[in-house]
Amino acid sequence: MHSAYEAVIGLEIHAQLKTASKAFCACPTTFGAQPNVNVCPICLGHPGTLPVLNDNLVLFAVKMGLATNCSIRERSSFSRKNYFYPDLPKGYQISQYADPICYDGHVEIETNDGVKTIGITRIHMEEDSGKSIHDLDIDTLVDLNRSGVPLIEIVSEPDLRSAHEAYQYLMQVRQILVYLNICDGNLEEGSLRCDANVSIRPIGQQQFGTKTEVKNLNSFRNVEKAIAYEIERQIALVESGGTVRQETCMWDAAAQVTRVMRTKEMAHDYRYFPEPDLSHVVIDRDWLDDVLATLPELGLAKKRRFMAQYGLPAYDASILADETAVADYYEEACASIPDLDHDAAKQISNWIMTELMRIMGERKCGIRDTGCTPAQLASLVHAVTSGTISNKIAKDIFPELLATGDLAADVIARKGLTQNSDAGALEEMVRAVIQANPDNLTKYKDGKTNLLGFFVGQVIKASGGTANPSMVSELMKSALDAHE
Repeated sequence: MHSAYEAVIGLEIHAQLKTASKAFCACPTTFGAQPNVNVCPICLGHPGTLPVLNDNLVLFAVKMGLATNCSIRERSSFSRKNYFYPDLPKGYQISQYADPICYDGHVEIETNDGVKTIGITRIHMEEDSGKSIHDLDIDTLVDLNRSGVPLIEIVSEPDLRSAHEAYQYLMQVRQILVYLNICDGNLEEGSLRCDANVSIRPIGQQQFGTKTEVKNLNSFRNVEKAIAYEIERQIALVESGGTVRQETCMWDAAAQVTRVMRTKEMAHDYRYFPEPDLSHVVIDRDWLDDVLATLPELGLAKKRRFMAQYGLPAYDASILADETAVADYYEEACASIPDLDHDAAKQISNWIMTELMRIMGERKCGIRDTGCTPAQLASLVHAVTSGTISNKIAKDIFPELLATGDLAADVIARKGLTQNSDAGALEEMVRAVIQANPDNLTKYKDGKTNLLGFFVGQVIKASGGTANPSMVSELMKSALDAHE
């Protein structure tokens, strides 16, 4: 970005909630059903029908509010947001306007410059619209299965200053939603949608510039790319003497550019007025305390605890804490090792991030479906850290653990793979290998010390892979250096 300007960015994140039924009727919310089957007179907007509020919409909104340090409004109301679009059968959307249920919160993101706090203006409840399907070789079709599905909209303060910060914030909000188990966080399926408000201003100027809103951001990387493009577009426009206009743009992922859709609507364009068919939402303080008590440890807190408790690097802790299933698996494996130290904790992390995540990627499965239980992984790591087997042997027998479901000790015993740490026996093998390789001994004595690896490898090979590598290396170096 041009050093004379800074970006001012705010995100509006729509999260589709994992309730069994819609916001104001009993229709199911299952994704991928045949078009227009999850509908009824209420979500189709038939005259004379009345909405009934889904309790879980309120519960999930409050959970998100508490998890993002928001104040929870004791009394909030619904409004009608009026606009015409083919996939909005009532001609209005039930939303919240003047008194959102959650307000004045914040989340932390970790940037290259340290921890940054991003304010949250509001979190409000609303219903989703239907879906217009344009990418067919016939006229546009409308699927109303999504109409009435519960949403929360999470509106940030304009505290983000780069496309990457916006990406980090979106990922953090997604992680909180998934940890709370209130949204699956899937941008590709539309259960998480993001619009970005982007403006620029000269460095040092307090007044905001004119913003544009960028829509159609259907992947996390597209959010970052679209914002970065829009920042550069606005800077180039201003520097060429032009003026940024308040517009709504769409991101064209194929062309990697933003395109104007329409001039930006203002709040009065929607003719908000109170929803006459729904009463106020009143939050009981005791109920709120009960909800607060059920909140899980969230991802960022878990990452920091993993670093402190298990001595993990920030990278490892971040990867493991990203998904609750992986984090729980990791802690279960750690708990299965007697007298766990930081070395064993790091080795468990290494196995998860390499072997298990490779299997998860190949099979498109969760960590519990890889074929390796936490107890099996712990037994394998413990066999290495206790000196029973080498890392090489551990990798060799790992497929057998997956195939049989056995613990490492059983496989080791069955195959006779216990690591040989008998100093006397290893010294014998060291002497035999040196005697069998006089030419390489001469080269080593002449300064080719990298041949140590060759000699160690020969001993490991002679032992059938059971010789303790660190002991062999130490014994071999001493023997070579002492050899006349």
